[in-house]
Amino acid sequence: VQLQASGGGLVHPGGSLRLSCAASGRPLNDYIVGWFRQAPGKEREFVAGVAWRSGRTYYVDSAKGRFTISRDNAKNTVYLQMDSLKPEDTAVYLCATGSSFLTPVPSSYPYWGQGALVTVSS
Repeated sequence: VQLQASGGGLVHPGGSLRLSCAASGRPLNDYIVGWFRQAPGKEREFVAGVAWRSGRTYYVDSAKGRFTISRDNAKNTVYLQMDSLKPEDTAVYLCATGSSFLTPVPSSYPYWGQGALVTVSS
């Protein structure tokens, strides 16, 4: 599976961004697709995930109510809509897949896209 992330950028606090993660190589029917982020000097952390087959979504507490993960089956793409962004959301955001069960542990996901830098600053 190859993953291509896009959509990062600079945004003011309170603003919005939408990240995209386009997948190719094989169907994602059996997988969870997750978004992670890694801020400078910090460990990579799980942000949100979607079960491709069912569409069920999962969020870390800090993302609930502000971030929305969704998938487009026809485009084999997962999106992360991020609203009400805060400076502490600044990080490199990465999409990952290959796990058949939801887990926040990065090493459980064998396939990763390149990162998309999100900077929230005034």
